[in-house]
Parts: sequence; structure tokens; C-alpha cells
Amino acid sequence: MPANNLRGKTALITGVSRRAGIGAALVAALAEAGADIFTTWWRPYDATMPWGSRDEEAEAILADARSLGVRAEGMEADLSDPAAPARIFDAAEAALGKVSILVNNATHSEHTPIETLCAADLDAHYAVNLRGTALLCAEFVRRYPGGTGGRIVSFSSGQALGPMPGELAYIATKGAVEALTLSLSVAVAAKGITVNAIDPGATDTGWMTAEEQTAWARENPFGRLGRPEDAARLVRFLASDEGAWITGQVLHSRGGQ
Repeated sequence: MPANNLRGKTALITGVSRRAGIGAALVAALAEAGADIFTTWWRPYDATMPWGSRDEEAEAILADARSLGVRAEGMEADLSDPAAPARIFDAAEAALGKVSILVNNATHSEHTPIETLCAADLDAHYAVNLRGTALLCAEFVRRYPGGTGGRIVSFSSGQALGPMPGELAYIATKGAVEALTLSLSVAVAAKGITVNAIDPGATDTGWMTAEEQTAWARENPFGRLGRPEDAARLVRFLASDEGAWITGQVLHSRGGQ
């Protein structure tokens, strides 16, 4: 891919709080291609997860992007707040100008088997994974000036390829993101915006047990787990001019698994 092929564009990437995560790889990949970067993160959610994150990681990821010669800013934002998308875009535009690439990477994921599934579980997942994503997309579309080069990329999961019985609230909302992708792509094509979703498969970002890592790597045709940079390279391609004719798709970037 040509160097600096995203020069002059600004990418807004949500869910960037850990160097081991997909979000950090997305920042690196798009910054290497010349895009200015605006990120969001939400430490209170990370604090509830077994992997956690250090307070300085989100800012360190931005510093890494700046070392690549691009501008990079960010803010902490709770995507379960319906007012957050407008605040995020206001901050991104004030710091870096108009956003032309939106990457919906942030997610809410908790263990929700049917035996304990409740309204609060469903609401918590819906508020971030679907409502937050949809409102960010709406804010992006309203503010995008039109022309060519507008990009929306959201992250899905493997719920269409196999059962995930312990994560019912999560898969229900991620399935909705896939449904949103197709219809939204048609709704915004006239403004020069493409809309796609990526299912990155089992990606090693620090959330798996050692047993899960071994089992899933053994099952993969390539004998390894997905890496954050695998997903990031696909997003970079979709964000570039080379990806201009791909829209309304759910891309299963899973190493054949």
C-alpha cells in the first residue's frame, strides 16, 4: 500500500485504551499511512475487566502516533451516554478538523448466559455496542461534507459463523451492527461514504486464558491466533482509496477459521 495514502485525513477511533488491544494497532496502522488520529477510551469499563489497563496507556498510544509524524489527540468518553457522540465530534473537529474516517472499535462485553440474562445486561450492551455505534455513525454522516473518501468501519464478532452461548447480550448487539452495516451503506452512498464491518475472529489482545490460546490456535488452519495488526491492516485498506468500491460488507478476517 502506498506510503502516506491517508495523508490529509482524520480518523476517529473509539475504544483505544490498551497497547495490547486492537485499538492501538488501528492507531499505528492509520498513522503510518499518514492519517491524523483522534481516539476515545473509557477507563471505568477497563477497570471492571480482568485485563484492565494502566492510566497512562491511552495517552502513550497517542504519543506513539505523534512519533510517526501525524497529529493525535483523544478524550475519555462514555459511549453509553447518548450525548457523547456529539461531544466527541466537537472535540475531534476542534483539535484536528473534519473527520473522514470513523472506526467503531469500542465494545461492551460481559458473560451473559441465558440462566442469568437480565434487562440490565441487555441494556448495558445495547447502549454501547449498538446505540453508541449508530449515534456515532449518524453524527459522522451529518457532519461529513460529501464527495469521496468517507469511511465507516465497525467491529463485529463471529456470531454469524458459530454459537456463542455464554455471551447472548453481546452477540445480539453485534448481530445488530452487522444488520445496520448493509442498510446504512445504501443510505449514505450518495455522500461518498462506504460502510463495512469486520469480524476479526479470535484475536490475542490479552483476554484469553492460556488454555483458550492453545485450543484456538490449534483449531486455526494457520496454527495461530489473530493478532491486532491483522485487523488493523484490513481497516487501513478499507479506509484507503483502494477500498472505495467495497461497501455494505461484513468481512470475516479470521485466518480461515
